[in-house]
Amino acid sequence: MNHWKETAEILTRLAELNAAGRRAALATVVHIVGSAYRRPGAKFLIEETGDTLGSVSGGCLEADVREIAQGVLATGTPTLRHYSTGADEDMVWGLGLGCNGLVDVFIQPATEGPLAELADRLRGLLTGDAPIVAATVVNGEGLGATLVLAPEGGVHGSLGSAELDRSAVERARGLIPAGRSTVQTLAERGIFFEVLPPPPHLIVCGAGDDARPLVAYAADAGFRVTVIDHRPALLAPEWFPQASRLVLARPEDQGIVLPPAARSLAVVKTHSLAQDREWARRLLAAGVPYVGMLGPQARTESILREIGTDGEGRVFGPVGLDLGADGPRQVALAIVAELLAFTAGREPRHLNQRKEAIHAA
Repeated sequence: MNHWKETAEILTRLAELNAAGRRAALATVVHIVGSAYRRPGAKFLIEETGDTLGSVSGGCLEADVREIAQGVLATGTPTLRHYSTGADEDMVWGLGLGCNGLVDVFIQPATEGPLAELADRLRGLLTGDAPIVAATVVNGEGLGATLVLAPEGGVHGSLGSAELDRSAVERARGLIPAGRSTVQTLAERGIFFEVLPPPPHLIVCGAGDDARPLVAYAADAGFRVTVIDHRPALLAPEWFPQASRLVLARPEDQGIVLPPAARSLAVVKTHSLAQDREWARRLLAAGVPYVGMLGPQARTESILREIGTDGEGRVFGPVGLDLGADGPRQVALAIVAELLAFTAGREPRHLNQRKEAIHAA
């Protein structure tokens, strides 16, 4: 979900650069093996002035990518770079970092060429709420050619031929359910299929002071956040600048249009027992798969008894991971950490206890 937000931000910046007549190149992680800081689809925008946005690593690759990007801007020719983050003896662009990973980064002009031609359309698609697939030739004939499969089935751009486009669209549709970006070979070309599933929604019931860091951190992490409260004074837009929606409502109001339940998580924190009870009732009845409840476990159990359910494993109360948090900001971090773990289907634990690669499924 972070790639959706990152891509939208980069495309917005590209629109600004185009309006100003300035140039930029875009670097994208297209393949990783072993240890890597970013996953396929991570992006790094390099402007001709040297300003940047995004990242393709934790800072290990960016200096070299900046230099390569300047060459791409000078020639207009995309390039695929293979980086090894292993020991000093590695021979293919070895960085001697000891991280034992392989990272492929595709660098292309961003303010001219196929990407520039599709940027505005892709930016518009990212305001929607359905998956998108962008297919880009990263190796072989037609380097940089791009095709976008839109949610309604429309196809924008081309990889160079009608036959290749048909094959790519069929392959793209098959990749959507898993939601994983990958490089695949079609017609002797390496094609990066970037699958962009829409980010999950977070419904925050309660707009008190302690909701502000939660909304900010969750939005920064990539969630689309809807804040709901029945008190108009608490829903001031300047207090929740990163929220997607501010909704004035009570849980019993029938006209509320909530985000799709199956793709939403919720945190209930109105600081009113009656309001929390009714929001829990409504969210669980709607089928929301994660309902976090602020407050002690006994309070949550009492609410569930009153509404006649045990929550069916969907209720998390007290909400958040056990991080020893104290205060609104730390509690918000603990909550967002649990939201990310739930969304990724991961059991929270220390990374040094994980035997497989961090970005493995």
